[in-house]
Amino acid sequence: MTFPKAQELRDAAARVPTDRLLAETDCPYLAPQPVRGKRNEPAYVVHTVAALAQTRGEDAAELARRIDANAREVFSLP
Repeated sequence: MTFPKAQELRDAAARVPTDRLLAETDCPYLAPQPVRGKRNEPAYVVHTVAALAQTRGEDAAELARRIDANAREVFSLP
């Protein structure tokens, strides 16, 4: 999502309905572009969400809230 050559992935992500989105990192490998070269960690998912929001033309904070709600629903979290 964050790498310049990932245009096909960004195109697909732009078409996914918001209520079906989840976000992840590929921990411990493939850190997002802004932190490339570092060991990946879950906290870097903010870079993935930011790239996703930019691709979709949405506010990153609002998209993060929606993704959080989606994860809670999918995984039956409180």
